[in-house]
Amino acid sequence: MKALVAGVGNIFMGDDGFGCEVARRLSGLDLPQGVDVVDFGIRGMDLGYALTDGYDLAVLVDTMDSGGAPGSVSVIEPEIEAQADDGGCEVDAHSMDPAQVLRLVASLRERRPRLLMVICVPEYLGGDEGHLGLSDCAEAAVETAVSEVRTILDEWQRFRRFTKG
Repeated sequence: MKALVAGVGNIFMGDDGFGCEVARRLSGLDLPQGVDVVDFGIRGMDLGYALTDGYDLAVLVDTMDSGGAPGSVSVIEPEIEAQADDGGCEVDAHSMDPAQVLRLVASLRERRPRLLMVICVPEYLGGDEGHLGLSDCAEAAVETAVSEVRTILDEWQRFRRFTKG
């Protein structure tokens, strides 16, 4: 069984780089066997292809305005519907719209992994000029997100052991 932890976002747009920073920190930790941690940045096509690469679990880490206070972290399991089969399923290879990428993957009718998202409410996304670096509240939330991902992976590993024997 394989799991993917995917950091997504744009490091040049303030808190949008949150997922990338979480992936960077996770990549230095001892994680269960079969777990790949990848910073996809804004490479939507790469993420889409990775999600069809036989993973059983995918954890996407990103920012999302869920209505909470900036810096708040939560785990969601999004429901993704395939795009209509009208030939209009396009993804910009040089940007990252996770919802669009997930709809594309759903439309491929391939075996898809269970998908969870660890999200952080952003405080500042860089504006028109962009901004390198996370806000204080997003920076403080990185360790919370790392902990959430580790909890998800620990539960996944316990499930793997249970189903093996």
